[in-house]
Amino acid sequence: MGPSKHGTDNNRGLTGHAYTLYQRFNHALSLGNRFCGDKAKKWQCKDIEIQRHVVHSIAAFLDYISGDTLHHPLVKASVSDIVGALVWILQSNKGAMLSMAADVTLKLVSILPKSVLQIYALDLVNPLSSLLSSHQTEVAISCAAALNLSLSNFSTKSGKEVWDVLGKTEIVPQVISNLRCFPGCAKPVEYFQQMALLLSTILWWWPPSRFSVWSDAELMKGLNDMLKLDNYGKAAVLKLFSSIALCAHGTKKLLESGEVLEQMVQCMDNSHPHSVRIEGFKLAQCLAINEITCLQMMTLCCKPIIKAIISGMSELSSNSEKVSNDQMSLLEEACRLALITRWTGEHHIHLWKQGIDKILLRLLLNFQNQPHKHSMSLDEQIAAAKEGLNANYLLILRSYIWDILGWLAIHCGEDFHPESELYINILITCACLTFVDAIRKWHKIYEKDNAGVFRSESATRAVLMMIYSPCKYIASRTRTILSEILEPDGLEYLKTLVHFLNNLSSWTEFGMPDRLQVIIYLMGFACYSGLPQYQTWVVKRRGVKTLLALMRWCLSNDFHLERSSFAPHLHNAVCERICCWVSAEDWEGKDILLFYSLWGLAELIQHSLCIGNNQDRISCEMRHIEAQLVSELQDICTNSCAPGLQWYAAFILSYFGYYGFPGKHAKRIGQALNEKDDADIQLILANGECLSVHGVVLAIQCPSLLPPEVLLPGEALVMLLEYIYLGYLQAGDELAKKLRTLAKRCNLQSLLQMLCRKHPKWGIAFPSVDLNVALGPSGHCFSDVILEAKATELLGWTCGVCSLPRPHMHAHKVVLSSSCDYLRALFKSGMQESHLETIKVSISWEAMVKLGDCFYSGKLPKPPSGCLWNIMDTGEKLHELQPYVELFGLSEFWLMQDVQEACSDVIVSCLGSSRELSIKILHVAANLSVWKLAEVAATYAAPLYRQLCNSGELESLDEMLVEMVRAASVQLSQQGGNHSQ
Repeated sequence: MGPSKHGTDNNRGLTGHAYTLYQRFNHALSLGNRFCGDKAKKWQCKDIEIQRHVVHSIAAFLDYISGDTLHHPLVKASVSDIVGALVWILQSNKGAMLSMAADVTLKLVSILPKSVLQIYALDLVNPLSSLLSSHQTEVAISCAAALNLSLSNFSTKSGKEVWDVLGKTEIVPQVISNLRCFPGCAKPVEYFQQMALLLSTILWWWPPSRFSVWSDAELMKGLNDMLKLDNYGKAAVLKLFSSIALCAHGTKKLLESGEVLEQMVQCMDNSHPHSVRIEGFKLAQCLAINEITCLQMMTLCCKPIIKAIISGMSELSSNSEKVSNDQMSLLEEACRLALITRWTGEHHIHLWKQGIDKILLRLLLNFQNQPHKHSMSLDEQIAAAKEGLNANYLLILRSYIWDILGWLAIHCGEDFHPESELYINILITCACLTFVDAIRKWHKIYEKDNAGVFRSESATRAVLMMIYSPCKYIASRTRTILSEILEPDGLEYLKTLVHFLNNLSSWTEFGMPDRLQVIIYLMGFACYSGLPQYQTWVVKRRGVKTLLALMRWCLSNDFHLERSSFAPHLHNAVCERICCWVSAEDWEGKDILLFYSLWGLAELIQHSLCIGNNQDRISCEMRHIEAQLVSELQDICTNSCAPGLQWYAAFILSYFGYYGFPGKHAKRIGQALNEKDDADIQLILANGECLSVHGVVLAIQCPSLLPPEVLLPGEALVMLLEYIYLGYLQAGDELAKKLRTLAKRCNLQSLLQMLCRKHPKWGIAFPSVDLNVALGPSGHCFSDVILEAKATELLGWTCGVCSLPRPHMHAHKVVLSSSCDYLRALFKSGMQESHLETIKVSISWEAMVKLGDCFYSGKLPKPPSGCLWNIMDTGEKLHELQPYVELFGLSEFWLMQDVQEACSDVIVSCLGSSRELSIKILHVAANLSVWKLAEVAATYAAPLYRQLCNSGELESLDEMLVEMVRAASVQLSQQGGNHSQ
């Protein structure tokens, strides 16, 4: 019997039959019992026939709701009852009903809107998890699929609660066991597929789950074997491998397996379905998440991966302009993987050989058969480019195309010449047209096409990279084509850029113009600075001052803007889920405004110093800003973490006579320059003078000077020694010429590049003074002092140089004196201790190894982090952390503030993630009389005070330490902090 007219009026959006099914469902529920649980009413019924009736009524009701009806008040209100009934039936674990209930649960989570599903996801986790190992295969499959959907859509706010439930049900060991057993059981591929997909989702959201997967050798082998089979499980395995690769250690495991890479590349081939190929490309992207792992992957299978990229980017029908969704997804993933062009390597050569320029042009302009002409005039190129760009073909790929083009150009060799000039010329023309259109019509683009703004940023960046490409052909053609396109209004556009950038004095962090406009205008200004016909105008209109002001604004406001924050195509969800990776900045760094300012400044200062007949004379403006600018640039070299910023700062310094790479550690080592006390080598100059130097420094920094020769060039050698010790030198143009010869002879390529004022090579690390190698065999012959650690139980410890039984380090007074004021004073005191061959240090060998790193490289090694740290028990964590506590105490006595701060940062970070260590660290710090650290540990123990009292753990501490924790707890309470029960 259907609902009444009145009932229908009150339930608009539900069809008459759907409302009838809703009533039947409610009637079925009424046959069971509702009782009050912890938070709400819950349904229960042990009668299997009633359970069957309820499940049937739920299934029928769900079959008739979809689209807008899912948001109907009656439907939303019924979800709680549906979930409650299904949870009870699933937990009752009655074999006859499980399959039906699991199928209906899967149907429910498949159709519910995400906002609704999030509310009930936690309720479903426990019953679904408990059935993953059900002997009924269809039940396990449905539960895995339903749980996967629930976990994929849960609210991140409830992440910890969900993980706690997953931990209690031991879901990860369950799924691993199911996957391990699959090859030997008679279950369908869908079983394996759903288990793999579920595990992939768990690994994606919860990093603590990853270790147990990538460390399971049997599982990893089984997964790799599944990739070799011709079945539908390949996409699931690749997806799981991508989740494993979120952990740095998981990536390492995958890269160590040549078979995994081989199978991955095969899955990217066009003989496989799109779904498999897409997952193959995604896995390759995960493995290439940074330069190190990318180059490892390319070393193992460069040609096959490049072939796969080209094949993926060529995924277009030659007879149709229409691109399917699957094709579009594949194209985008292939283009995203092609962004490995950001890093230098052999893959660039293979991309050019495979016709990457032809592929990019095809994706950009839809040239199906490519231009028939072998050459076109510039006017014809511009006309063809305009027509193609206006067709708006595959707009979603344009930002990728521009980035790939820019990276290819910036990593080209000087004498590289493309096989087809026409293809690269039209690509350059398209990029230049897009850039000019951006600066000419910014307001229209901004108001009408936000996506167009992002594409303009990528195109402008590509033009900038091509203008300054090491490749003579690409740089020359880009300057020529851009100059032509800018006519006749190029100067007017330039005036607009300069006026806009000169208004920066009124900017604040919250009152800046649109950041993309700033970025595009700044890059545009740098592009103009590379065009000869505009350089003089820019310099005479005080363009240097404009960029200096912007540089100083960035430095004084501590304003940071990463490119990924405003380039949507670079947004990668993978980077937000990774663990155990040592974070490394992109070459440009996290301050893209400062980077582009320095890039443009380098070009203008170079041109400013060459204006006029006398190229050796610095203009008045340059003289006025020189002293302050030199100091600012040296600060950037010393304090920035971004190699690109450091390189361009050093490059600009070369125009003021400063050649090299300033750094904090180099500054310390530089104190030993001209120190004769610990010098052990004499260099004889051509004029008969002798220079006292330190063999260990020369052996590491410039081995070409050993063994010393007679009649070395005097003034040039003195300056070279300044570079060897300090990392940089100061010299006039005439002396710089002599130094080039000497630097070339000594194979000091980085210095030679600066002396020749060559543009920084994109992606190259910034050189720094690192003497760590001297602690090995190459430095033993120069050792003049031994650091001996306190006795510890080190099984099998031996020294390859001497027979001393205790752990010790063969060190060098010149390095120790430069790094530690206490030791410097000791060695110079003239007292008996200053002549000791062995210095006993009251720290463990583990702490001494870290101390050696600080002295010789200026860096403190970090303890294990991420997965490796999380799986350690308290004792293992304490063992890792104790050396830092020892070093903290020693650095206080030896007056090593930098080391102490670094140790403090490590300890505080570890206590923050493992607060249970606080009492242990408090005890160790107190025993070492390191009271500053003891107070820090007491502060971290404060929230646990009541728990510690109840557990009796405080009984192991003396009264003074207990009082420290109690006082910290009282202070926390007064500040409104929380305590653990």
